[in-house]
Amino acid sequence: MKLKLLFVLTLASVGLVTPAQAENVQHTQQLMNSRECQRCDLREVGLVYANLSGANLQEADLSLGNLAQIDLRNANLRGANLAGAVLFSADLRGADLTGADLRGADLRGAQMGGVVLEAANLEGANLVGAFDIPSQILTAEDLYMWGLAEAQRGNFRGAIAYYNQSIGLKPEFPHAYLARGISRFRLSDEPGALQDAERAEQLYLAQQNEQGQLAATRFSEGLQALQEAEARGSRGRGGNFLNFLGSLSTVLLRFLF
Repeated sequence: MKLKLLFVLTLASVGLVTPAQAENVQHTQQLMNSRECQRCDLREVGLVYANLSGANLQEADLSLGNLAQIDLRNANLRGANLAGAVLFSADLRGADLTGADLRGADLRGAQMGGVVLEAANLEGANLVGAFDIPSQILTAEDLYMWGLAEAQRGNFRGAIAYYNQSIGLKPEFPHAYLARGISRFRLSDEPGALQDAERAEQLYLAQQNEQGQLAATRFSEGLQALQEAEARGSRGRGGNFLNFLGSLSTVLLRFLF
């Protein structure tokens, strides 16, 4: 299942603000007292930091709810409606979300080890920074895009972590190698950057991608020129090369569109 990275956050995903009080108070109290609330009406409920591990919320309506940092370990959420819900940094380890509606849900930073997502709808869900995401719901392209987003924020180590995962899923994905090379260069790992640039160039050539091959070749040649300049005692990194890197970031984003 291909996920769509959300670059523009909605109000629901930005805030830990208290949502409008639209939930059924009786159902909320039932849930907190017994942890049993099948088919309950909990729309727009506010349950920030709540401990509901092992709760039975099968087919409950939690749409647009603020569930940031909630503990839902091993909870039964089969068929639950979590569309648009804020699950930022939620603990979902071992939860059963079979058939759940998670469209547009904010799952950034969520703990997802052992979660069951069979037949779940994750269209538009934001999983950036989530931990232990089941591999069957991710693509190499998703991870590559997340890496680009981290690089744009200046988090080059985080970007490399995503590129590594992308390459792990798709070892012959040249965009990820080239992007990782740029992040390595930004961290002053010039040998690693050159290695990635050369690997990307080889893959682009094999895949007959002329635009990609040209970008990788220019990056590789620029790195080699910098290394030669440093060997001669010149420490300057070259304004033209840095300008090229800036334009290359735009090219990397365009590759998938």
